[in-house]
Amino acid sequence: MIPLDYLVLRLARRRLPDRIVRAMLTRRILIRPGFETRDPAAAIRRFLDPLATAGASVAGRRVLIFGYGGSYAVALGLLRAGARHVVLVDPYAAVPATNRALAVGSPYLTLVDGEVRPVPEYLTVVDAPLASYLAAGGAPADIVLSNSVLEHVRDVEQTVLELAQATAPGGEQLHFVDLRDHYFRHPFEMLCHSELVWQRFLNPGSNLNRLRIPDYERVFRANFPRATIEPLVAEPVAFCAARARIRPEFLTGDDERDAVTQILVRASVD
Repeated sequence: MIPLDYLVLRLARRRLPDRIVRAMLTRRILIRPGFETRDPAAAIRRFLDPLATAGASVAGRRVLIFGYGGSYAVALGLLRAGARHVVLVDPYAAVPATNRALAVGSPYLTLVDGEVRPVPEYLTVVDAPLASYLAAGGAPADIVLSNSVLEHVRDVEQTVLELAQATAPGGEQLHFVDLRDHYFRHPFEMLCHSELVWQRFLNPGSNLNRLRIPDYERVFRANFPRATIEPLVAEPVAFCAARARIRPEFLTGDDERDAVTQILVRASVD
């Protein structure tokens, strides 16, 4: 049986007009803004630390953030860490008021008639799909990053192909992917429903594609010479509680792997 709190929230979420959802997001009413807006310092570390672990850094390199959310804070942090240039790509960016404060005294942003504008030498902002950036001749990046974005993408195969095209020779990618139902109290609930029920009644406006670890392995390995999936967080208790209801297409037979809820995708090109 579908948990009542889950059902009420999902049905309500699908029927709310987008302008109301954006207002709730701005005011943090029931809907939290992205990690990059809530805690930019932690978001910067999330990207820099695994690069350092692999013996790499952003210093002197062109970086592309896929799905930056609207806040410039992470981009500025990467520039301060030595990035040569940062490209921000997001067709759904909701620009927060905090960007104005970031512009004060920053060499990377300017204020023109009260409007925050990037300094082109350091920062490129693309409020359009990645395909548009590529079609316009956008330069490939040495490092491509995303955080909790790929689980919302409808056509992951096409998107990963474009991410590969956006990567310079010798470049690398890091993608943090959240495999949970984003009503986090029930992290596996979205896996308990048929595609018809999910798409018609329960899938939120932000879209959750319900892909699992084998799906990400397949699509990244089809587009990159080297790609690995690193499990970051697992929720075995919640998985065991939901397992009997989870549809078989979402199960691999390896409960330890199926209980993973957050992963890091690493990919690189020659």
